[in-house]
Amino acid sequence: MARAARDDLAEKIAGEVALSDEPGATLRKWRTDFGVAQTELADQLDVSPSVVSDYESGRRDNPGINVVRRLVSALLDIDEDRGGDHIRQHARVLSAGFDSDVVYDLQEYAANVGVERVYDAIDAEEIHRGSQDTVAGHTVINSIAAITRLSSDEFFQLYGQSTNRVLVFTNVTRGESPLVALRVVSPTPNAVVLHGLDSDAVWEHAADLARIDDFSLAVTDVELDDLLDGLHSLP
Repeated sequence: MARAARDDLAEKIAGEVALSDEPGATLRKWRTDFGVAQTELADQLDVSPSVVSDYESGRRDNPGINVVRRLVSALLDIDEDRGGDHIRQHARVLSAGFDSDVVYDLQEYAANVGVERVYDAIDAEEIHRGSQDTVAGHTVINSIAAITRLSSDEFFQLYGQSTNRVLVFTNVTRGESPLVALRVVSPTPNAVVLHGLDSDAVWEHAADLARIDDFSLAVTDVELDDLLDGLHSLP
């Protein structure tokens, strides 16, 4: 595991917690994003689970920098012990660096957001519901620019960032190309939104692929500016 990737992610998490209006919720968001139970994190820290719960719920005072450092280090230690998948995924987010006409927007939320809230914010209609019902960020992708300009390695970097997020593909006519491209990426995101069409125009196999790969799938035809505004209204 490259130390730089871990250090960059640790700095990002600690910065988000420190700047958050709800640091406990932000801590909880990162813990759940990493798939770590409160009891597992508590064991790593050698504290009782109630201590972790109190910080996340806000029952304890806002954690100081030393507490945040310990919490972040414990999360990353657990992930490294598991193989470091989440550290690698987030390293791709931090190093994405795609042109703004390929990736319109990329954002991490301060806390997990239910997919229903995402749908409400962008007036989306759900086609299929996957087993994961929250996301912790979004990436809005110009599907045509991505298909015509990115290499296969860049496609993997773009699609394989973090599982706990929603990918929004714009300039979509039926959704076939981005959904087929997602089939070669493991793991897949929690949710995908196809922008620019209604449910009647969706590729007939779209719902089947979402079901097979277990992600939520929705469509929206709001204006791009309204879509971005809606996503930015989320925490």
